[in-house]
Amino acid sequence: MNNLSGVEREQYIRAMFTSIAGRYDLMNRLMTFGQDVRWRRQLIRRVCLPPNGRVLDLGAGTGDLAREVIRQYPKSQVVATDFTFWMMQVGRSQSAQASPESRRIFWTTADAQQLPFPDEIFDAVVSGFLLRNISDLHNSLVEQLRVLKPGGMLLALDTTPPPHKFISPLIRFHLHRIIPLLGRIIAGQKKAYQYLPDSTERFLEPEQLAERLVSVGFHKVAFKRFMFGTVAIHWGIKAVNGAR
Repeated sequence: MNNLSGVEREQYIRAMFTSIAGRYDLMNRLMTFGQDVRWRRQLIRRVCLPPNGRVLDLGAGTGDLAREVIRQYPKSQVVATDFTFWMMQVGRSQSAQASPESRRIFWTTADAQQLPFPDEIFDAVVSGFLLRNISDLHNSLVEQLRVLKPGGMLLALDTTPPPHKFISPLIRFHLHRIIPLLGRIIAGQKKAYQYLPDSTERFLEPEQLAERLVSVGFHKVAFKRFMFGTVAIHWGIKAVNGAR
């Protein structure tokens, strides 16, 4: 996996997420001790939507964030998109069972690096554990900025490289021993859950990701760390009338 790039990397990631789609949510709960639910809730609380606001859940997977948008903003219009068909199939089924409002989520397949949407159509673009999986992060951020209305928000939840603290050995033990073991026992996919710690440690530091957001044109960029600094919520706003 470390040697893959471009289309080959994307194909590998799509196949990997297809193989774990049925156990993806359960593994998230186990790996984070259930905290991923709270992080998603906090992310959506930062979204300031107008009445009937339109939200894009990018890399939606099984739709946890999309359903949280509906829960907090029942009248919102939510588009959930992913490039892994089977993840969305699981998400559609869960949404149909969650609430009548969740059935209104519109699901579509799309590449986060080339979005099939018009300019300035969404009030917010949200994502959960997506950015570190994108081959061309710069292009994806440019695309997210493009589809946002002026004043719209990008909000992204993702893992971050473990900070160098006294607890670092325990964090790395959890990443490289416990998570692959859970992946083998629960999902039958140890290799997929070796990818998670590897991609986490190779990803940008929160400060570096914030710089990327600023470089493509977002302003009021900030982030908040969680879980001993191994997870962060990032956000930025598309400028109104060219303001920075």
